[in-house]
Amino acid sequence: MPEKIIGMYVHQHWAYKHPYAARTWTLDDWRGYCDGLHRLGYNTVMIWPVLEIAPNPLTESDKENIEKIAQVINILHQEYGMKALLTIAPNVAAKNEAAAKYAFQERPFFYCDYRVNPGDPAAMAEMIAWREKLLRPLANMDGLVIIDSDPGGYPGSTNEEFVDLLMAHRNILDRLRPGIELVYWMHAGWEAYCRYYATAEFAMGPDEETVETVRLLEKQNPEPWGLTGGRFSAMEAMGHGARMFPFPYGAIEGEPSFPMTNFGGEGAYATGKSSGPRGIMGNAQTHCIQLPNTFAFARGAQGLSCAESDYVHFANDLIPGQGEGIVAAWKALAGTDAAQMAGAEPKLKMLADQSITPGPLKGLLLGDPKRFINDLVMQLRLRASLEEFHQAVFTRPMDKAEVAASFAAFIAAAETWQKQHNYKNNWSWPRMEEALLKLDNESLNSAMKAHSYIGEGQTPFEKVQNGFLTVETYTPRLIEAMKKALEEIRTL
Repeated sequence: MPEKIIGMYVHQHWAYKHPYAARTWTLDDWRGYCDGLHRLGYNTVMIWPVLEIAPNPLTESDKENIEKIAQVINILHQEYGMKALLTIAPNVAAKNEAAAKYAFQERPFFYCDYRVNPGDPAAMAEMIAWREKLLRPLANMDGLVIIDSDPGGYPGSTNEEFVDLLMAHRNILDRLRPGIELVYWMHAGWEAYCRYYATAEFAMGPDEETVETVRLLEKQNPEPWGLTGGRFSAMEAMGHGARMFPFPYGAIEGEPSFPMTNFGGEGAYATGKSSGPRGIMGNAQTHCIQLPNTFAFARGAQGLSCAESDYVHFANDLIPGQGEGIVAAWKALAGTDAAQMAGAEPKLKMLADQSITPGPLKGLLLGDPKRFINDLVMQLRLRASLEEFHQAVFTRPMDKAEVAASFAAFIAAAETWQKQHNYKNNWSWPRMEEALLKLDNESLNSAMKAHSYIGEGQTPFEKVQNGFLTVETYTPRLIEAMKKALEEIRTL
């Protein structure tokens, strides 16, 4: 019986600072992170190398990224006995001229990509030929995972065309090295996302459409092949439960997400426990701050306990002797008590001023343990300032001076943390949005409309594409809108 997968997806889409964005990781970062995952019980890493927006010809930074991922595959195999899966979107390609203007680490995805029409044989042949060249140095991968949506799709395309796409990749893999698994990642559904591009109205596709896709794939017999995603019951009913490792996206961290440590509740732990016959895959976006849920997911997948004492032991393995203080900070971040957040801060600040020797799980910190501690301090200040701002806005009668002061503190804390990691994309916090909407400020309301993912355009397809592009810079635009709103409040 093959070992059940306990996997972590390393998503390289978003371009922000080192070490927060996986795009920026050095080979030593990768080795340390994989070591930490291995010690927690993970045995599989799935990587999106973002080959789709690599221009032809390649820049030096793209060559370096491909070479580095090839080395990571070897590290996983040779040093940790772990599996390495790669992902690629089905029909996304680079706008070569636009993509070549950026180094890989800074390249904005939605400024540099387009969708290849699966109904255009010449365009598809060109895309597949380029992909084979890109994947050849990565031929030691154990499997290639192809999603059926987000961002793949094309207006009017059919499941038959999607299966043809899958089979074109099966043929690439067969030419690269015998035995590489093709994995179909079931998400919204191919035809559902094609309808989204055709209408600009999103809806998840029904199981029946995904079942149809799998039936079509069955007929092609693309062995070795597997399944992942969120439709396990439908696949089990088809008799394909043993092929599938569920992928409950967002159990550890949603994506795209403004970086903030998640802690507590049963979500990550219980999801890990829901492992299927073949295992389970988790995902994070900002791995170096998302450690509590990374730990909880692995504990659940292995049927181990995940009490507060387990978290303390885990945190002590990150920084010996500091487990209780770290867990106290994580607990405060998960709540709404500003005083508790402020109370967790002094011990961390004192620790940051000392020499720190990290523990056996130091690789999960992705570098300087002091940065990890200072990150917690910045997050605590941001969350505390949000709670104070929220309280001021919802106090009746509203005191303008108190609102302005608390709003200014929140903006300052948000800007400090954002500059630390430089994440620029989607930012969705219900308590923040409640408070901002309560201000009923035109600048803020206008900025927050960018959340819709629907932009300007002559066709629904253009509107969806431009909506994704707009979200690439949502966070700094929201912060600037908050600053403008604050000045307007002060002058009322």
